Amino acid sequence: MRRRAPTLGAETAGALVVGGDYQGLGIIRSLGRRGIPTCVIDDEHSIGRFSRYATYSCRVPGLRDDTAAVDAVLAAVQRFGLDGWVLYPTRDEHVAAFALARERLSEVLRVPTPPWDVVRWAYDKRNTYELAERIGVPTPRWWLVDGVDGLEKVDGEPPWAIKPAIKDHFVYETKAKAWRADSREELRQLVVRASGLVGPHEVLVQELIPGNGENQHAYCAFFREGEAVASMVVERRRQHPPEFGRASTYVRTIESSRLEEWSCRLLREMDYYGLVEVEFKVDPRDGQPKLLDVNARTWGYHTLGACAGPDFSYLLYRDQVGLLVAGDRAALGRTWLRLATDLPVGVLEILRRQTRLRDYVRTLRTASTEAVFARDDPLPGLAEVALIPYLALRRGF
Repeated sequence: MRRRAPTLGAETAGALVVGGDYQGLGIIRSLGRRGIPTCVIDDEHSIGRFSRYATYSCRVPGLRDDTAAVDAVLAAVQRFGLDGWVLYPTRDEHVAAFALARERLSEVLRVPTPPWDVVRWAYDKRNTYELAERIGVPTPRWWLVDGVDGLEKVDGEPPWAIKPAIKDHFVYETKAKAWRADSREELRQLVVRASGLVGPHEVLVQELIPGNGENQHAYCAFFREGEAVASMVVERRRQHPPEFGRASTYVRTIESSRLEEWSCRLLREMDYYGLVEVEFKVDPRDGQPKLLDVNARTWGYHTLGACAGPDFSYLLYRDQVGLLVAGDRAALGRTWLRLATDLPVGVLEILRRQTRLRDYVRTLRTASTEAVFARDDPLPGLAEVALIPYLALRRGF
């Protein structure tokens, strides 16, 4: 447990951040630099607690179970006196847990996470894709096979992606976002394996859109009352791992009216409120972006917004405490980098002759912002370097 004196009066609402990795660190810094107190709780050894802007921090036994996560949040409120603070989840399972327990949590906290009847459209890909198809938002072809007995439904040609309907169940077991199958026999074997891990009802087979991270785009927004108060469109230039990226490593802001139109159509249909990232992959076969995921929370590179225009974490905070929120749109050509994961990806691209050394070095030198390293807050950067072996073992980094 770590405690520092808040920089503002006791009556000031702070932020309770659940998850202290680089994503949570971005929230802590965004608010802490404005004098807003923060508390970070995590069930891992994480870098957020080393930030000079973390007013309180503590490690808890577990956050993967819904009940444990909600109980840990309520215990932190009582322990540190956080009544009325704004609750920020950073993982999908916490979004689901807080949506289901929203009424209980709202008795002591400001809870931006929407109710479950909204969150369910983002949390479960079966719901996401069905909704998208109903309202005319393109998706890759996909099949809910319900185990090997349903593989006859898959009438496309390889390669395919085998992925979970509910991401966190699969990722924690495999440290992978999806698996690739290049033949019918490999598809059968991987579906059997996935069914054993998460149950046959959660296994999806999806056509594999060609290309790696450079084909992935995303629409990011603070969405409220059917409109984007602030927005940013990006292309994921590099990701880790390269094919099925669990995380972005190098991102650049771009413009895409199609992504904006389709994302807003989807979010309006969901009656969505809050911060959101809607992920697409551009299919080089027809040039059309196709929906992959909806993340109902902050996303890994959300701090790119602050240097491109909209500081998403702070905008959500202002709205939650009743302050005026001004609209903003991200400037084009701004870039975000997470060096710890981008270096291995960059080296691999150089070895495969997918990029030249001098071109890769140029992207490092010209990045607008780095995920962890900051002159005014150096300890998290040093901590991340020290934690690389732990993170690689714990979550595949």
